[in-house]
Parts: sequence; C-alpha cells; structure tokens
Amino acid sequence: MNQHKPELKEFAALSSAALTESFNHGYAKIDARVLQLTDVQLDRTFAKDSVAGEWSCRLLLGHLADAEIAFSHRMRRVAGEDKPALAAWDENEFITKGLYSALSASDSVDLIRSVRQWTGAWLRTLSQAQFDRTGQHPQRGEQSLHTILAYDTWHLEHHCWFLDRKLEQIYSAT
Repeated sequence: MNQHKPELKEFAALSSAALTESFNHGYAKIDARVLQLTDVQLDRTFAKDSVAGEWSCRLLLGHLADAEIAFSHRMRRVAGEDKPALAAWDENEFITKGLYSALSASDSVDLIRSVRQWTGAWLRTLSQAQFDRTGQHPQRGEQSLHTILAYDTWHLEHHCWFLDRKLEQIYSAT
C-alpha cells in the first residue's frame, strides 16, 4: 500500500519514456483486495471529510475505467489530428446519473488493465515530437500528449491512494 500521496508535478517532470513506463505499470497499484469485496462493501460510502474520500469503491473504479477510456482517446487524437479540440466531461454527473451502479469491480479493473496495456504498447512507438503535439482542452487550455499522459498516470495513482484508504477502513471494520 502506498503511503505517499502522488503529486502531479512528479509525473509531469518525467521524460516521456519514463512516464510511459510508469503508465504501463500503473494498474498494478490497484489493490487486488478490492476484487474480494462484497456488494455491500463495494457500495460503502465514506464521510465527505474522510481521508478516504466520499465515493464508494464501486464508484471510484467506474470513474477510473471511464477516465482511462477518455484519456486514451485524447492522447490518440492529439497524436493523430492537428490541434484537436478535446472534450471535457463532468465526473460527478456520471455518478449522479448512476452510470456505475451496476459495474462489477472485476469488470472495471479488467477494463483499466486492458486500456493501459493497449495504450501503453502504442505509446512506446511514439517519438518525442509526437509527445510534444498538442490539443485544446476547454478548461485546461493547450495540452501536449506528454501532459495528458502525465495527468492520466497521476490520476490513476492518485485515486489508488484513496482506494487504499477505503480498503483500510473496510477491512479494519471486519
């Protein structure tokens, strides 16, 4: 379990090659104990001010799966199109609308692993010039492929830090 809460600047400072390797192995940070949770445990929410964050494990895993799809698509568009407009999405609306309520933990983890492996294999083929290509995000402005990759790599590890706190609380209550 990771005691150090990841910082985005740590990932942004990595070379594209080192960042790609970190990205490729990031899904291993998902604690496998989450796959052993009952539905009641998966759906347990936490206090808003909790160090674990308020989302349930099921919501967090669904969000991470959606994020992997979105980030991978953004990176591919930046590599393949000239300065594409990148779409934003409202993560809280996905939760409010119940998009994750029926997802299994294993399906979400499998999707995260698959998208990371597929995207990671492709990222290994890119030149530095391709990592420097940019797209336009409506909220974050111009973003290079490297910047999107750094954010995606950090995003998973950031949420895994919260997942670890959730699992600590769940398993300490049993």
